Amino acid sequence: MGQVDRQEQRGTLELVVYAAGDEAAATVLPKMGSVTIGRGEGNDVRIDDASVSRRHAVLHVGPSLRIEDKGSANGTFVRKSEDKGSAVETRRVHRMPGETFAVELGDCIVLGSVIAVVRRARHEEGPKATDEARRGATSHVVVADPGMRALHEEARRAAGSPFNVLLLGETGVGKEILARAIHEASPRRGKPFVAVHCAALSETLLESELFGHKKGSFTGATEDKKGLFEAADGGTVLLDEIGELSPSVQVKLLRVLEDRAVLRIGAVAPRPVDVRFIAATNRDLEAEALRGTFRQDLFYRLNGITFVVPPLRERKTEITQLAAFFLEDAWKKLERKGVPSIANEARELLERHAFPGNVRELKNAMERAAVLCAGDTVLPEHLPPRIARSSGPPSGRAVTPAAEVPMATQRITELDVSEAQKRLDEKQRILDALEKCAHNQTRAAEMLGISRRTLVSRLEEYDLPRPRKR
Repeated sequence: MGQVDRQEQRGTLELVVYAAGDEAAATVLPKMGSVTIGRGEGNDVRIDDASVSRRHAVLHVGPSLRIEDKGSANGTFVRKSEDKGSAVETRRVHRMPGETFAVELGDCIVLGSVIAVVRRARHEEGPKATDEARRGATSHVVVADPGMRALHEEARRAAGSPFNVLLLGETGVGKEILARAIHEASPRRGKPFVAVHCAALSETLLESELFGHKKGSFTGATEDKKGLFEAADGGTVLLDEIGELSPSVQVKLLRVLEDRAVLRIGAVAPRPVDVRFIAATNRDLEAEALRGTFRQDLFYRLNGITFVVPPLRERKTEITQLAAFFLEDAWKKLERKGVPSIANEARELLERHAFPGNVRELKNAMERAAVLCAGDTVLPEHLPPRIARSSGPPSGRAVTPAAEVPMATQRITELDVSEAQKRLDEKQRILDALEKCAHNQTRAAEMLGISRRTLVSRLEEYDLPRPRKR
């Protein structure tokens, strides 16, 4: 009984893998059972990274979490979340050759050179989301850039109108956040906000999810099902990545927009719906409509009011505040006390980065930093290597108003910054050489122009897993 209670209190968990240091992939964990992790096909969590063995480890899920190394080539390590240390190379790890080891929420799991962490799963948005959860998504929106403030003000004024809205912008710029802000500022804010990711579902499944179906209309339809349009009645529907809709679904969506009624699959009579549509895409829908790849009549129906969300590289003034917000959010998900500050040199690297992945890339970067940071300050080595490589070495200490710098922020001299950057660069060169040489230490040492003994010494110094033959 006690074990079941502990599992219920813990709620749904997910394993988040930060492969290549940039992208994060989350897998929801079962309440009980074993989850295999590795590079080979057939694993529950597949990691396409050369440092990960085909069958690397098994995560045992139950009243407690335990991880077991399955004889991997590069080992499995766990750094406990309470371990202290301001730099990656000084952190304590626990190696597990074939034995299980306890894992807690927030512990940093190192699989070869890949980082993973177990945390509470994010609340899924949808028709069942509570009003409080929906409002929470927009209650902490960071709008510091003058252009973004003007955009949000225009969107707020447009929110009171009944017209459909089209949001344009690159992937990851925050179109869904703006859509939620429009909903919260509209007379429909007390009704559901339903976000539909059009590219995430197959055509058949998407049609059933959007329009619903009648019992017996197809194999597996064991009961009547209300579609998302009906579930959002009175509220707002966000059609994200609408440019991915197939021609047949475009036709049916056009009918809904024109008739304000939805016809369930297998039904003969339409049902009236009252929803406000917001469409979002990173494509040039007008150009695609002219080419015939997207219906012109549907484009003009959706294009009531258009807003273009600028990329993050044009909103540099928001990077620091967004980074702090994402860091605090990630820290809370790992159930750690307090929130670390971001060192000036790490902040400067973030501000110099172009962020091709926009806000989504920044969020992934700060989640990764939260996993790696065991002290009270996020340092450059906690950031994804791509940010350090693309940004180049800091040009000097950033000038920041004293009111924005926490008193507890560690003061690091320019010499310390330079030395930290040198160590970060050398560590990355070692990782790149091992990757190119399929983790052959002798060949990697030759490529780096050092002896094999020196390479082994550097691996130990930087706390990198030492490759070994299987």
